[in-house]
Amino acid sequence: MTPLDIGFLSLALMLGLIWLGFHVAVVLTGLSFLGVWLIRDNVEIAGRLLAISAYESIASHYFAVVPLFVLMGLTVGAADVGRDTYRVAERLFRGLRGGLGVATVAANTVFAAITGISIASAAVFTKVAVPEMTALGYTPRFATGVVAGSSVLGMLIPPSLLLIVYAFLAEQSIGAMFVAGIVPGLILALAMSAGIVALAWLRPGLVGGAGGSARESERAGADDMGVLRMLLLLAPAASIITAVLGGIYAGWFTPTEAAAVGALLALVIALGRRKLTWPRFWALLKETGYITVSVCFLLIAASIYTRMLAMSGVPQFLIGTLGDMQLGLAGFLVLYFALLVVMGTILDSTSILLISVPLMLPVALGFGLDPVWFGIVTVIAIEVGLLTPPLGLSVYVIKSTLDDDRIGLADIFIGAAPFVVIMLLVLCLLSVFPTLVVY
Repeated sequence: MTPLDIGFLSLALMLGLIWLGFHVAVVLTGLSFLGVWLIRDNVEIAGRLLAISAYESIASHYFAVVPLFVLMGLTVGAADVGRDTYRVAERLFRGLRGGLGVATVAANTVFAAITGISIASAAVFTKVAVPEMTALGYTPRFATGVVAGSSVLGMLIPPSLLLIVYAFLAEQSIGAMFVAGIVPGLILALAMSAGIVALAWLRPGLVGGAGGSARESERAGADDMGVLRMLLLLAPAASIITAVLGGIYAGWFTPTEAAAVGALLALVIALGRRKLTWPRFWALLKETGYITVSVCFLLIAASIYTRMLAMSGVPQFLIGTLGDMQLGLAGFLVLYFALLVVMGTILDSTSILLISVPLMLPVALGFGLDPVWFGIVTVIAIEVGLLTPPLGLSVYVIKSTLDDDRIGLADIFIGAAPFVVIMLLVLCLLSVFPTLVVY
């Protein structure tokens, strides 16, 4: 077999083994080792490449940003900052048709800026927002769909764990990726809010809480807090956002230093609210360790896989083939986005990123695309997979967090469908107007 045959065979085996349930990092590492062994016909070279890649891929202090941001997000969730943010948003948008849905999106937007993990947002707002919406007459499908749809903002609005992973894979600045994610994240949040209001007016039966009597109940049931109370409730989230993102953009901190500051502030807030006992703190540290090790293992595997693909010549072959097909830039992007959405039905977001970026980034650069812009649209397309069956990780998190057996997976997937459409429309907008990302 030629090196090119070995590369494509590894791709086929990778998809097959992952479909059978093998761990993504184990599959990538094993196939990379075998691929280099076959290409170079030397097992010693394959072993050395494995060792070198394992060391070089994460041998940098920049990787400290991963556990620090993860710890910050988990601690913020434990401190009930998401609940307080939702209460303020609920007060601001009461009286608006679909107001609780808009409040959920707004609260998720703020919460995303201090967590960076979609799953955390889905878990928190399932407990906070879904019972409130259903109690005020909103349909369970709409309530869970809003939480599922808005939870994806956690992977786009900085500090985003997925943007950090992409920055490492594409050798881009984490700060540049964070800056690029702000405007698209806000556009997506506004588009979701507009979609909720439009549904409430045009299809009130789908929303349930948009009718007259439900609106009166919503208005009467909202917490009648004053401006000072709202500012006090928002102060913890605002302080973390200002310290972390403001510190990065102002040049006061590197991303790693900002993550440390954010983690410290989150711990202070949790301790000040008496939400963090020693057993709970130890549980947060263990969960942070599990997530960090998982991410680092995947990054090591992706680094090895990238080197094997480069040896096989698969990326170069794809560049030449797409050029000969004369699909053009638009054709390439359509195929790429479709591939990401399909992969999202069977894989989690990080795995898709680790598989697609080493393969398709060289092709994108061949078309002259900006790698930062390419990363943002890649993340949005991947996040669509969080809402689509059969995997739909955010949907499964919501279902496992719910205390209501009457709401099934099908209901949540149906409720999230309008947000999938909105995300695809935003993806098209950013593709037509790339200056919204890279400005």
